[in-house]
Amino acid sequence: MAASIHFSPAARSLFDEPLGIAVQGLGPRQQVTLRTSLRDEAGELFQAHGRYQAADDGELDLARCPALPGGSFSGLEPMGLLWALQPRKPFWRLVKKDVQTPFRLRLEVLEGHGDPPGQLLAQAEHERLFLRDGVRRVPVREGRIRATLFLPPGNGPFPGIIDLYGTGGGLPEYRACLLANYGFAVLALAFYGYEDLPKEMKEFHLEYFEEAINYMLKHTQVKGPGVGLLGFSKGGDLCLSMASFLKGITATAVINGSVANVGAVLRYKDITIPPLGADVKRIKINKSGIADIVDVLNNPLEGPNRRSFIPLEKAECRFLFIVGQDDHNWKSEFFAVEGSKHLQAHGKEKPEVVCYPGAGHYIEPPFFPMCAASMHLLVGKPVMWGGEPKAHSEAQRDAWQQIQAFFHRHLNGKPSGTTNKL
Repeated sequence: MAASIHFSPAARSLFDEPLGIAVQGLGPRQQVTLRTSLRDEAGELFQAHGRYQAADDGELDLARCPALPGGSFSGLEPMGLLWALQPRKPFWRLVKKDVQTPFRLRLEVLEGHGDPPGQLLAQAEHERLFLRDGVRRVPVREGRIRATLFLPPGNGPFPGIIDLYGTGGGLPEYRACLLANYGFAVLALAFYGYEDLPKEMKEFHLEYFEEAINYMLKHTQVKGPGVGLLGFSKGGDLCLSMASFLKGITATAVINGSVANVGAVLRYKDITIPPLGADVKRIKINKSGIADIVDVLNNPLEGPNRRSFIPLEKAECRFLFIVGQDDHNWKSEFFAVEGSKHLQAHGKEKPEVVCYPGAGHYIEPPFFPMCAASMHLLVGKPVMWGGEPKAHSEAQRDAWQQIQAFFHRHLNGKPSGTTNKL
Protein backbone atom coordinates (compact mmCIF):
# COMPACT_ATOMS: atom_id res chain seq x y z
CA MET A 1 0.00 0.00 0.00
CA ALA A 2 1.43 3.37 -1.02
CA ALA A 3 1.66 6.23 1.50
CA SER A 4 -1.01 8.91 1.17
CA ILE A 5 -1.58 12.31 2.80
CA HIS A 6 -4.93 13.33 4.30
CA PHE A 7 -5.78 16.92 5.20
CA SER A 8 -8.77 17.96 7.29
CA PRO A 9 -10.46 20.05 5.87
CA ALA A 10 -9.54 18.17 2.69
CA ALA A 11 -8.67 20.75 0.01
CA ARG A 12 -8.86 24.25 1.47
CA SER A 13 -9.05 25.98 4.84
CA LEU A 14 -8.88 29.51 6.22
CA PHE A 15 -5.32 30.60 7.02
CA ASP A 16 -6.10 31.11 10.72
CA GLU A 17 -7.86 27.75 11.11
CA PRO A 18 -6.16 24.60 12.42
CA LEU A 19 -5.38 22.02 9.75
CA GLY A 20 -5.46 18.30 10.45
CA ILE A 21 -2.57 16.39 8.84
CA ALA A 22 -2.27 12.58 8.68
CA VAL A 23 -0.26 10.11 6.60
CA GLN A 24 -1.57 6.60 5.95
CA GLY A 25 -0.01 3.54 4.34
CA LEU A 26 3.39 3.69 6.03
CA GLY A 27 5.13 0.65 7.53
CA PRO A 28 4.72 -0.07 11.27
CA ARG A 29 6.89 2.43 13.22
CA GLN A 30 8.42 3.64 9.96
CA GLN A 31 10.62 6.73 10.31
CA VAL A 32 9.79 9.59 7.95
CA THR A 33 10.44 13.31 7.52
CA LEU A 34 7.49 15.59 6.74
CA ARG A 35 8.42 18.77 4.89
CA THR A 36 6.15 21.73 4.18
CA SER A 37 6.87 24.51 1.72
CA LEU A 38 5.05 27.65 0.65
CA ARG A 39 5.97 30.46 -1.74
CA ASP A 40 4.83 33.99 -1.08
CA GLU A 41 3.73 36.35 -3.84
CA ALA A 42 7.31 37.54 -4.35
CA GLY A 43 8.27 33.92 -5.07
CA GLU A 44 10.26 33.57 -1.84
CA LEU A 45 10.33 30.06 -0.37
CA PHE A 46 9.38 29.20 3.23
CA GLN A 47 10.04 25.69 4.56
CA ALA A 48 9.72 23.62 7.74
CA HIS A 49 10.26 19.94 8.49
CA GLY A 50 9.45 17.49 11.26
CA ARG A 51 10.88 14.06 12.00
CA TYR A 52 8.25 11.44 12.83
CA GLN A 53 7.73 7.76 13.47
CA ALA A 54 4.49 6.11 12.33
CA ALA A 55 2.31 4.18 14.77
CA ASP A 56 2.19 0.36 14.89
CA ASP A 57 -0.60 0.37 12.26
CA GLY A 58 1.47 2.49 9.82
CA GLU A 59 -0.61 5.63 10.40
CA LEU A 60 0.91 8.98 11.32
CA ASP A 61 -1.57 11.52 12.73
CA LEU A 62 0.08 14.79 13.78
CA ALA A 63 -2.63 15.32 16.39
CA ARG A 64 -1.40 12.19 18.20
CA CYS A 65 2.23 11.65 17.16
CA PRO A 66 4.93 13.91 18.58
CA ALA A 67 7.71 15.22 16.36
CA LEU A 68 11.10 13.77 17.29
CA PRO A 69 14.13 16.01 17.97
CA GLY A 70 16.17 17.21 14.99
CA GLY A 71 13.52 18.99 12.91
CA SER A 72 12.18 22.56 12.88
CA PHE A 73 10.24 21.74 16.09
CA SER A 74 9.68 18.80 18.40
CA GLY A 75 6.91 17.43 20.62
CA LEU A 76 3.19 17.18 19.98
CA GLU A 77 2.65 20.11 17.60
CA PRO A 78 -0.19 19.39 15.17
CA MET A 79 0.42 22.78 13.46
CA GLY A 80 4.21 22.85 13.80
CA LEU A 81 4.70 22.36 10.05
CA LEU A 82 2.94 25.71 9.53
CA TRP A 83 4.04 27.94 12.40
CA ALA A 84 7.68 26.79 12.08
CA LEU A 85 7.96 27.81 8.39
CA GLN A 86 11.12 29.86 7.84
CA PRO A 87 12.24 31.88 4.79
CA ARG A 88 15.12 30.69 2.64
CA LYS A 89 16.02 34.37 2.17
CA PRO A 90 17.33 36.00 5.38
CA PHE A 91 15.25 38.72 7.07
CA TRP A 92 12.16 38.00 4.96
CA ARG A 93 8.72 38.14 6.56
CA LEU A 94 5.63 36.26 5.37
CA VAL A 95 2.87 38.69 4.40
CA LYS A 96 -0.19 38.30 2.17
CA LYS A 97 -0.47 40.96 -0.50
CA ASP A 98 -3.56 39.76 -2.40
CA VAL A 99 -6.16 38.34 -0.01
CA GLN A 100 -8.30 37.16 -2.93
CA THR A 101 -5.85 34.35 -3.71
CA PRO A 102 -4.80 31.54 -1.34
CA PHE A 103 -1.35 30.48 -0.25
CA ARG A 104 -0.57 27.01 -1.59
CA LEU A 105 0.97 24.75 1.02
CA ARG A 106 2.91 21.73 -0.25
CA LEU A 107 3.55 18.72 2.01
CA GLU A 108 6.08 16.00 1.20
CA VAL A 109 6.62 12.72 3.03
CA LEU A 110 10.25 11.61 2.75
CA GLU A 111 11.91 8.39 3.85
CA GLY A 112 14.00 8.36 7.03
CA HIS A 113 15.58 11.07 9.14
CA GLY A 114 18.74 11.65 7.11
CA ASP A 115 20.05 15.03 6.10
CA PRO A 116 19.02 15.32 3.36
CA PRO A 117 16.14 12.83 3.87
CA GLY A 118 15.53 9.87 1.57
CA GLN A 119 13.18 9.27 -1.33
CA LEU A 120 9.79 10.93 -1.76
CA LEU A 121 6.97 8.65 -0.54
CA ALA A 122 3.97 10.99 -1.00
CA GLN A 123 3.13 14.62 -1.68
CA ALA A 124 0.00 16.77 -1.64
CA GLU A 125 -1.08 20.42 -1.78
CA HIS A 126 -3.56 22.37 0.31
CA GLU A 127 -4.94 25.89 -0.15
CA ARG A 128 -4.87 28.31 2.80
CA LEU A 129 -7.52 30.97 2.14
CA PHE A 130 -8.01 34.45 3.54
CA LEU A 131 -11.59 35.20 2.46
CA ARG A 132 -14.46 33.02 3.62
CA ASP A 133 -17.12 32.42 0.96
CA GLY A 134 -19.51 35.36 0.86
CA VAL A 135 -17.18 37.96 2.43
CA ARG A 136 -17.22 41.09 0.27
CA ARG A 137 -14.07 43.11 -0.44
CA VAL A 138 -14.90 46.75 -1.20
CA PRO A 139 -12.11 49.21 -2.18
CA VAL A 140 -12.83 52.59 -0.56
CA ARG A 141 -11.71 55.86 -2.21
CA GLU A 142 -14.04 58.37 -0.58
CA GLY A 143 -12.82 61.89 0.15
CA ARG A 144 -9.26 61.42 1.36
CA ILE A 145 -9.84 57.87 2.62
CA ARG A 146 -7.66 55.13 1.07
CA ALA A 147 -8.89 51.85 2.46
CA THR A 148 -10.53 48.48 1.86
CA LEU A 149 -13.75 47.46 3.58
CA PHE A 150 -14.51 43.80 4.27
CA LEU A 151 -18.14 42.88 4.89
CA PRO A 152 -19.24 39.48 6.25
CA PRO A 153 -21.86 37.40 4.46
CA GLY A 154 -25.46 38.15 5.39
CA ASN A 155 -27.63 41.22 5.77
CA GLY A 156 -25.96 42.99 8.70
CA PRO A 157 -25.53 45.49 10.11
CA PHE A 158 -22.27 44.25 11.66
CA PRO A 159 -20.04 45.58 14.44
CA GLY A 160 -17.46 47.83 12.76
CA ILE A 161 -13.69 47.91 13.25
CA ILE A 162 -10.93 50.10 11.75
CA ASP A 163 -7.65 48.18 11.37
CA LEU A 164 -4.24 49.91 11.31
CA TYR A 165 -0.78 48.42 10.74
CA GLY A 166 2.61 49.96 11.56
CA THR A 167 5.61 51.72 10.04
CA GLY A 168 5.61 49.50 6.94
CA GLY A 169 2.92 51.77 5.42
CA GLY A 170 0.86 50.68 2.44
CA LEU A 171 -2.47 48.92 2.81
CA PRO A 172 -2.15 45.48 4.44
CA GLU A 173 -5.53 43.74 4.20
CA TYR A 174 -4.92 40.22 5.51
CA ARG A 175 -5.72 40.78 9.19
CA ALA A 176 -8.82 42.84 8.37
CA CYS A 177 -10.24 40.24 6.00
CA LEU A 178 -9.54 37.34 8.38
CA LEU A 179 -11.39 39.29 11.10
CA ALA A 180 -14.34 39.90 8.75
CA ASN A 181 -14.72 36.11 8.50
CA TYR A 182 -16.02 36.23 12.10
CA GLY A 183 -18.86 38.68 11.67
CA PHE A 184 -17.17 42.10 11.76
CA ALA A 185 -17.26 44.86 9.14
CA VAL A 186 -13.55 45.75 9.02
CA LEU A 187 -11.95 48.75 7.32
CA ALA A 188 -8.24 48.21 6.56
CA LEU A 189 -7.02 51.83 6.53
CA ALA A 190 -3.84 53.08 4.83
CA PHE A 191 -2.28 56.16 6.39
CA TYR A 192 0.99 56.66 4.50
CA GLY A 193 3.11 55.15 1.73
CA TYR A 194 0.06 54.35 -0.41
CA GLU A 195 -1.34 55.98 -3.57
CA ASP A 196 -1.66 59.75 -2.97
CA LEU A 197 -1.17 59.58 0.81
CA PRO A 198 2.05 61.05 2.31
CA LYS A 199 5.14 59.15 1.17
CA GLU A 200 6.96 59.45 4.49
CA MET A 201 6.09 59.22 8.17
CA LYS A 202 6.67 62.86 9.14
CA GLU A 203 3.32 64.26 10.16
CA PHE A 204 -0.16 62.80 10.64
CA HIS A 205 -3.44 64.68 10.93
CA LEU A 206 -6.19 63.07 13.00
CA GLU A 207 -8.78 64.66 10.71
CA TYR A 208 -7.92 61.96 8.15
CA PHE A 209 -8.70 59.21 10.69
CA GLU A 210 -11.84 61.08 11.77
CA GLU A 211 -13.04 60.90 8.17
CA ALA A 212 -12.62 57.11 8.29
CA ILE A 213 -14.58 56.85 11.56
CA ASN A 214 -17.42 58.95 10.09
CA TYR A 215 -17.42 56.82 6.94
CA MET A 216 -17.90 53.69 9.07
CA LEU A 217 -20.56 55.24 11.33
CA LYS A 218 -22.63 56.33 8.31
CA HIS A 219 -22.30 52.98 6.51
CA THR A 220 -25.61 51.07 6.36
CA GLN A 221 -23.80 47.76 7.05
CA VAL A 222 -22.09 49.04 10.22
CA LYS A 223 -23.90 48.68 13.51
CA GLY A 224 -23.54 51.70 15.81
CA PRO A 225 -23.44 53.53 18.03
CA GLY A 226 -19.62 53.35 17.88
CA VAL A 227 -16.79 51.50 16.15
CA GLY A 228 -13.79 49.54 17.35
CA LEU A 229 -10.13 50.25 16.61
CA LEU A 230 -7.41 47.63 16.17
CA GLY A 231 -3.83 48.84 15.89
CA PHE A 232 -0.45 47.15 15.77
CA SER A 233 2.88 48.88 16.59
CA LYS A 234 2.73 52.47 15.19
CA GLY A 235 -0.93 51.75 14.37
CA GLY A 236 -1.40 51.17 18.10
CA ASP A 237 -0.44 54.66 19.20
CA LEU A 238 -2.48 56.11 16.33
CA CYS A 239 -5.51 54.17 17.63
CA LEU A 240 -4.87 55.46 21.16
CA SER A 241 -4.70 59.03 19.81
CA MET A 242 -7.92 58.50 17.82
CA ALA A 243 -9.65 57.14 20.94
CA SER A 244 -8.42 60.11 22.99
CA PHE A 245 -9.46 62.93 20.62
CA LEU A 246 -12.21 61.62 18.33
CA LYS A 247 -15.86 60.71 18.95
CA GLY A 248 -17.65 57.49 18.00
CA ILE A 249 -15.17 54.94 19.37
CA THR A 250 -16.43 52.21 21.71
CA ALA A 251 -13.51 49.79 22.01
CA THR A 252 -9.78 49.99 21.21
CA ALA A 253 -7.42 47.00 21.02
CA VAL A 254 -3.68 47.64 20.73
CA ILE A 255 -1.08 44.99 19.83
CA ASN A 256 2.41 45.91 21.06
CA GLY A 257 1.68 49.62 20.82
CA SER A 258 3.09 52.70 22.55
CA VAL A 259 1.21 55.06 24.89
CA ALA A 260 3.34 57.90 23.54
CA ASN A 261 3.14 59.35 20.05
CA VAL A 262 6.06 57.85 18.11
CA GLY A 263 7.94 58.59 14.89
CA ALA A 264 5.94 61.53 13.49
CA VAL A 265 4.29 64.76 14.58
CA LEU A 266 0.58 64.32 15.31
CA ARG A 267 -1.83 67.19 14.74
CA TYR A 268 -5.54 67.66 15.42
CA LYS A 269 -7.13 71.10 14.98
CA ASP A 270 -4.95 73.36 17.15
CA ILE A 271 -3.32 70.50 19.11
CA THR A 272 0.19 69.24 18.29
CA ILE A 273 1.78 66.18 19.92
CA PRO A 274 5.50 65.85 19.21
CA PRO A 275 7.04 62.43 18.59
CA LEU A 276 8.75 60.79 21.55
CA GLY A 277 12.45 61.54 21.67
CA ALA A 278 14.93 58.81 20.76
CA ASP A 279 18.68 58.22 20.88
CA VAL A 280 20.14 56.08 18.09
CA LYS A 281 23.33 55.65 20.16
CA ARG A 282 21.31 53.19 22.23
CA ILE A 283 21.03 50.77 19.26
CA LYS A 284 22.96 47.57 19.93
CA ILE A 285 24.28 45.57 16.94
CA ASN A 286 24.86 41.83 17.44
CA LYS A 287 27.50 39.63 15.78
CA SER A 288 25.16 38.92 12.85
CA GLY A 289 24.76 42.65 12.14
CA ILE A 290 21.18 42.72 13.44
CA ALA A 291 20.12 45.81 15.40
CA ASP A 292 18.41 45.63 18.79
CA ILE A 293 16.43 48.88 19.09
CA VAL A 294 14.49 48.13 22.29
CA ASP A 295 16.23 50.90 24.29
CA VAL A 296 16.16 53.63 21.62
CA LEU A 297 13.04 55.54 22.71
CA ASN A 298 13.12 57.95 25.64
CA ASN A 299 10.90 57.45 28.69
CA PRO A 300 7.58 59.29 28.05
CA LEU A 301 7.17 59.85 31.82
CA GLU A 302 10.29 62.03 32.08
CA GLY A 303 10.94 65.71 31.36
CA PRO A 304 9.99 67.15 27.95
CA ASN A 305 9.16 63.63 26.70
CA ARG A 306 5.92 63.88 28.69
CA ARG A 307 4.48 66.03 25.92
CA SER A 308 4.40 62.93 23.71
CA PHE A 309 2.28 60.92 26.16
CA ILE A 310 -1.17 60.42 24.61
CA PRO A 311 -3.95 61.85 26.86
CA LEU A 312 -5.77 58.53 27.26
CA GLU A 313 -7.94 59.97 30.03
CA LYS A 314 -9.95 61.83 27.36
CA ALA A 315 -11.07 58.54 25.80
CA GLU A 316 -14.61 57.25 26.32
CA CYS A 317 -13.97 53.66 25.28
CA ARG A 318 -12.80 50.30 26.60
CA PHE A 319 -9.20 49.24 26.07
CA LEU A 320 -7.39 45.96 25.45
CA PHE A 321 -3.57 45.85 25.42
CA ILE A 322 -1.96 42.75 23.86
CA VAL A 323 1.69 42.51 24.94
CA GLY A 324 4.59 40.34 23.75
CA GLN A 325 6.91 40.25 26.76
CA ASP A 326 9.92 39.57 24.51
CA ASP A 327 9.14 42.49 22.17
CA HIS A 328 12.49 43.98 21.03
CA ASN A 329 10.98 46.81 18.99
CA TRP A 330 10.16 48.78 22.10
CA LYS A 331 8.98 48.28 25.69
CA SER A 332 5.38 47.23 25.02
CA GLU A 333 4.79 45.86 28.50
CA PHE A 334 6.01 49.08 30.13
CA PHE A 335 3.72 51.09 27.82
CA ALA A 336 0.68 48.92 28.62
CA VAL A 337 1.31 49.05 32.38
CA GLU A 338 1.77 52.85 32.32
CA GLY A 339 -1.33 53.26 30.15
CA SER A 340 -3.32 51.20 32.65
CA LYS A 341 -2.00 53.23 35.62
CA HIS A 342 -2.73 56.50 33.81
CA LEU A 343 -6.33 55.54 33.02
CA GLN A 344 -7.03 54.38 36.58
CA ALA A 345 -5.39 57.48 38.08
CA HIS A 346 -7.94 59.52 36.10
CA GLY A 347 -10.88 57.46 37.37
CA LYS A 348 -11.25 55.42 34.20
CA GLU A 349 -11.96 51.71 34.05
CA LYS A 350 -8.92 49.45 34.22
CA PRO A 351 -8.06 48.23 30.71
CA GLU A 352 -7.61 44.57 29.89
CA VAL A 353 -3.88 43.80 29.62
CA VAL A 354 -2.93 40.35 28.27
CA CYS A 355 0.79 39.54 28.42
CA TYR A 356 2.52 36.70 26.59
CA PRO A 357 5.93 35.48 27.76
CA GLY A 358 8.16 34.47 24.85
CA ALA A 359 6.14 36.48 22.30
CA GLY A 360 7.92 39.08 20.16
CA HIS A 361 6.76 42.24 18.39
CA TYR A 362 4.93 40.91 15.32
CA ILE A 363 1.89 39.27 16.94
CA GLU A 364 -0.05 38.34 13.79
CA PRO A 365 -3.17 36.21 13.17
CA PRO A 366 -2.67 32.50 13.98
CA PHE A 367 -0.19 30.35 12.06
CA PHE A 368 1.82 33.18 10.55
CA PRO A 369 5.39 32.04 11.19
CA MET A 370 7.30 34.14 13.70
CA CYS A 371 9.62 36.70 12.12
CA ALA A 372 12.66 36.97 14.41
CA ALA A 373 14.32 39.78 12.42
CA SER A 374 13.63 41.76 9.25
CA MET A 375 14.39 45.09 7.59
CA HIS A 376 13.07 48.14 9.43
CA LEU A 377 12.14 51.01 7.12
CA LEU A 378 13.13 53.73 9.58
CA VAL A 379 16.33 52.10 10.87
CA GLY A 380 17.51 51.06 7.39
CA LYS A 381 18.90 47.71 8.52
CA PRO A 382 17.53 44.42 9.89
CA VAL A 383 16.24 44.67 13.45
CA MET A 384 15.33 41.91 15.87
CA TRP A 385 11.66 41.65 16.78
CA GLY A 386 12.08 39.14 19.62
CA GLY A 387 10.08 36.03 20.39
CA GLU A 388 10.55 32.29 20.74
CA PRO A 389 8.75 30.44 17.90
CA LYS A 390 6.53 28.03 19.89
CA ALA A 391 5.56 30.55 22.59
CA HIS A 392 4.99 33.21 19.93
CA SER A 393 2.75 30.88 17.94
CA GLU A 394 0.67 30.08 21.03
CA ALA A 395 0.40 33.81 21.79
CA GLN A 396 -0.91 34.50 18.27
CA ARG A 397 -3.65 31.88 18.64
CA ASP A 398 -4.74 33.15 22.04
CA ALA A 399 -4.50 36.87 21.18
CA TRP A 400 -6.70 36.31 18.11
CA GLN A 401 -9.42 34.85 20.34
CA GLN A 402 -8.98 37.62 22.94
CA ILE A 403 -9.34 40.33 20.27
CA GLN A 404 -12.50 38.82 18.78
CA ALA A 405 -14.08 38.26 22.20
CA PHE A 406 -13.24 41.85 23.24
CA PHE A 407 -14.88 43.34 20.15
CA HIS A 408 -17.94 41.06 20.29
CA ARG A 409 -18.38 42.03 23.94
CA HIS A 410 -18.19 45.78 23.44
CA LEU A 411 -19.45 46.38 19.89
CA ASN A 412 -22.55 44.22 19.80
CA GLY A 413 -24.57 46.73 21.79
CA LYS A 414 -25.53 44.12 24.38
CA PRO A 415 -25.55 44.96 28.08
CA SER A 416 -22.63 43.29 29.86
CA GLY A 417 -23.45 39.92 31.34
CA THR A 418 -25.42 38.72 28.32
CA THR A 419 -24.07 36.29 25.77
CA ASN A 420 -23.21 37.64 22.36
CA LYS A 421 -24.30 35.40 19.52
CA LEU A 422 -22.99 35.90 15.99
